Amino acid sequence: MAQKHITRTDLESKFREIQDDVQGKVVSKRDTMKAVAIGGGIVVLLIFYVLGRRSGKRKTTIVEIRRV
Repeated sequence: MAQKHITRTDLESKFREIQDDVQGKVVSKRDTMKAVAIGGGIVVLLIFYVLGRRSGKRKTTIVEIRRV
């Protein structure tokens, strides 16, 4: 049986192929994750806003000023 020697160029080409594939997947996932994070942040801010308004309506204080 003849053994084939693995050369440096063989390794480099295979590593580049794997790296390109992984980087393509990362870029596509990164865009999706940015959109999800922005959407989630907006939803959280809206929830805090609504809860704050409700809390403010319940705990309003009436201040009466009298002159002596």
